[in-house]
Amino acid sequence: MSRKCQVTGKKPVSGNSYALRGIAKKKKGVGIKVTGVTSRRFLPNLVKKRFWFQEENRFITLRLATSAMRTIDKIGLSTVIRQVRASGQKV
Repeated sequence: MSRKCQVTGKKPVSGNSYALRGIAKKKKGVGIKVTGVTSRRFLPNLVKKRFWFQEENRFITLRLATSAMRTIDKIGLSTVIRQVRASGQKV
């Protein structure tokens, strides 16, 4: 299963990690220099969560970002499920 939120569509993005060395000019040094650049990934905060879906009288398990739980609280579970199913995902 991919690391992707079923509700918001958040997925990992890539970036860089910088190794720094030196003393800041503010502290009477010659400045901080980048001595190495390494690729890294920023992963979404995904959790597997069960919700009681009243309309179908059953539990629904979703893999979603924690920010998507706030979305569910705001607009409601039935609206979110309708949008997820409209996008072609099986729930």
